[in-house]
Amino acid sequence: INYAEITIRIIPAIALILYSDYSKYPAVFKIFGWFMLTTSFVLYFVPRHLHHNFSNKAADILKPLYFQLISPFSISIGIIIINSVA
Repeated sequence: INYAEITIRIIPAIALILYSDYSKYPAVFKIFGWFMLTTSFVLYFVPRHLHHNFSNKAADILKPLYFQLISPFSISIGIIIINSVA
């Protein structure tokens, strides 16, 4: 599941890079796309147990309330991306 998640994350990263020249904010799209792509490839080489341990520690710290508080920011970023390519 871990590697499938990373592979699926690569698809929008490449899309951001390829579409950056046609967007309203080409530099932001390129930087964010390359950041996502680079971190995805780094995660391929991080041992699974380290990634799993980090995820468990993060899950202990991040309570569901925190996700509810930051969800408007996530929605806002999605809306901005959609408006940037339309």
